[in-house]
Amino acid sequence: MAKLERLLNLTAALLNTSRPLDLDDIYERVPGYPENRQSYRRAFERDKDDLRDMGIPIVLEAIPQRQPPLEGYRIPPEEYYLDDPGFEPDELAALHLAASMFRLEGEGSDQAMWKLGASPGTQTTEEMARLPDDPNLAPLWDAVKRERAVTFSYKEEERHVDPLRLDFRRGRWYITGFDRDRSAERNFRLDRIDGRVAVSNDNQHPDAAQTRSHRPFEPWRFGDEAPVEAELLVDAGQAQLAASQVDQSAAEWRDDGSVVLRLAVTNRDAFRSFVLSFLEHAEVLAPPELRTMMIDWLETIDG
Repeated sequence: MAKLERLLNLTAALLNTSRPLDLDDIYERVPGYPENRQSYRRAFERDKDDLRDMGIPIVLEAIPQRQPPLEGYRIPPEEYYLDDPGFEPDELAALHLAASMFRLEGEGSDQAMWKLGASPGTQTTEEMARLPDDPNLAPLWDAVKRERAVTFSYKEEERHVDPLRLDFRRGRWYITGFDRDRSAERNFRLDRIDGRVAVSNDNQHPDAAQTRSHRPFEPWRFGDEAPVEAELLVDAGQAQLAASQVDQSAAEWRDDGSVVLRLAVTNRDAFRSFVLSFLEHAEVLAPPELRTMMIDWLETIDG
């Protein structure tokens, strides 16, 4: 408990400061460190590494108007606090549904969902799956969001990649990106990455943008079940979003702005998750067994 309290106090001190704090400043503001300066320095270095491992962005910067020049630490608020994603009520409802059925393994996963708007303590259904945690998930997600290049070791070889998307398939996380060394798109399993991913400040390679037009990832195609062709009707309000997640040849547009998606399904659970993401805006038209599967599952949840 003493270390936890010290970590909280350290985070607060580095976050609520107008300038970087040097080691003397931190010693004065954060209680709980040893009086011996060498022991304090070692404890602080451990605390700093622990906070960074939690994803807290501690940066080292020059302290203004200090002679001789001196560097200090701070936590940039714009990198620490999560921006308001601006979810609509139906999007929040979908998030609540997902939070009630899935759990991301690892400490702090529930708090991350709460920050996005999911309500804690609202799980009313049996968990469908637990998504494995990985220390490289956060930096890779950040790189995808900010379109930054990354470097990591994979199968004892250094790879330079422009990440395009993160996918979860068959119990494993994958990163898809433009491999600069091979000038082509490649997929990498996160659990096979050696060590930590390094995110650079470099913009993505111009060729990486061209790969974004490739066939989108369709998880309902990754399964061992007998293939069926599903017909999914999505109303006009969600049609554009739905069509953007499938190959355009699978979309048949109607005059009212709705769209019928014809999808080859070999993973029914993944297809069900896709349908649920649109809540009441989607309806399974065919085949009868998939439509019945959805109805039976929803009735089970209601019951």
